[in-house]
Parts: sequence; C-alpha cells; structure tokens
Amino acid sequence: MPYWIAVSIAAAFLVVFFLLYLAGRYKRCPSNKILVIYGKVGAGQSARCIHGGGVLVLPLVQDYGYLSLTPMTIQIDLQNALSLQNIRINVPSTFTVGVSIDPAIMTNAAERLLNLPPPQIEAMAKEIIFGQLRLTVASLTIEQINQDRESFLEAIRKNVEPELNKIGLYLINVNITDITDESAYIVSIGKKAASEAINRAKVDVAEQEKAGAMGESQAVRDKEIRVAENMAESVKGQKKAEADRRVFVQQQEAEAVMGENVAKANIADYEAELVAKQAAALQKGEVARRRAEVEIQKAQYLAEQERLNAEEVVQKE
Repeated sequence: MPYWIAVSIAAAFLVVFFLLYLAGRYKRCPSNKILVIYGKVGAGQSARCIHGGGVLVLPLVQDYGYLSLTPMTIQIDLQNALSLQNIRINVPSTFTVGVSIDPAIMTNAAERLLNLPPPQIEAMAKEIIFGQLRLTVASLTIEQINQDRESFLEAIRKNVEPELNKIGLYLINVNITDITDESAYIVSIGKKAASEAINRAKVDVAEQEKAGAMGESQAVRDKEIRVAENMAESVKGQKKAEADRRVFVQQQEAEAVMGENVAKANIADYEAELVAKQAAALQKGEVARRRAEVEIQKAQYLAEQERLNAEEVVQKE
C-alpha cells in the first residue's frame, strides 16, 4: 500500500474519532435540570449554568454536572417557639423548596449544592428554615400569627427566602398546618372569637327579625291603605255612577216633559187653528146664507114687481 494512502486513511480515522469525541462532549440539558459547566469557563466565573438547550464541554479544561429542579418537601415541626408576647407556641408546617433558575441564584446553587445528595440539601434548607421561622414568630404577637395567616405567611417568606437564595434555593410554598400553645391562649382566643361571632350572629338575627317584623307590619299597613283607597275609589265611582244615572234620568224626564209640552202645544195650536177655521167656515156660511136670503128676497121682490106690473097691464087693457 502506498505511503500516502496509509496516511490519508489514518487522518480520516483520526478526524472521525475526533468528531465522535466532540459529539460525546456536547451535553444537552433536560428541562427539569440545570447543566453546570465548571473549570475554565471565563474570567471571574466559577461556573456557567444552563437551563435548557445544550453546550459543548471542552475536554481537559472543563467538566459538567447536573442540579435537579425537582421540588423538595420539608417537614418543619417547630416546637416552643417564643412569640413577641413571650408565649411559647408550636408551629408545625410544610415548606416546599427547589433550585432556582434565576441566573444569580443558579450560580449560588452551582457553588454550594453541586454533587450534594438530596438529603444533605434538605438538611441545609431545614436548618435555615428553622432559624428564620423562629425569628418570624418572635417578631409577631399571637393574635397576628393566629388571625392574619396571610400576613404571617408573607412574613415567613420575607425572612426565609433571602436566606435560601444564598445557597441557590427558592421558596415555592408554605403550609402552616395547626398552631398551638401550652397555655391554651390560642384556644381561649378562639373561644372568645366564637362567642363574639355567636353574639353578633344573634344580634344580626334579632335585627333581621326586627326588620322582617317591621317590614311585614309595613306591608300589612300598606295593604290596608291600598284596600281602603280602593274601597274609597269604588264608593266614589259608585256614587258618581249613581249621580250620573240620576242626572241622565232627570235629563230624560225633562226631555220627555219637554216633548209632551211640545206635543200639547202642537195639539193646542192645531185645535185653535181648527176652531178658527171652523169659525171662519161658519162665518162664511152665515154670510152666504144671508146673501142667499137677500137674493131670494130680491128675487121675490122682483117677481112681485113683475106680477104687479103684469096685473096693472091687464087692468089697463
């Protein structure tokens, strides 16, 4: 085999081997972990943290590790914590913490938690939480702790979270299960609050019953007033209808009397006219009779004259 062919094969083999080696040094970061690159990562940096994606880890000068983002649940059974009133209380609680993905806090986690087993990380967090929880309880009264849980939890978060951030953790959730004390002060507060609530409830019930009775009385009174008004309106309507009926009857009677009077007047006029006509007829008849008598007498007179004239003629002959 020629020398140059052997060299070419060896070079190709080395290139493939180098590429495979580099491919093996390319590290991908799962979504539930933080990839920590340490070694020669840059001036002033102790480590480089990556969440998601991937990066080439240089051989010899760099190495890598993973931090889990899985939340850790820590039971905190705080006993005999001294409150602001010097009353010792028990505050059993549950804290959920996890590695933060904030860039600055991730660096703290890489510096303090990398390659530590989870139990050791939980133990560190537990010690921090115990101390800060005692500090929080010591700054509050029993009433503030027991009555305003939101403010109490906010005070816990305000004190605990900055300390957890120093080791790369952050506070996810706080759950206070039950707060008790040896002197039964909290129980007394609860009984007092319950008694006050019962008394307020009784007062509210009495006020509501009073308001209901007043409302019912007012409703009955309003109903009676409406009934009386309706009855008055009904009587008023009946009287008006009766008055209208009487006026109508009187108007009808007046119109009837007027009609009768008009009829009587018409009859009287007719009778007077008839009498006048009868009188005129009688008068005309009498005049005609007298004229007839005059004519008869006149005719008789003429006849008598003619007879006398005739007799006179006869006598002359």
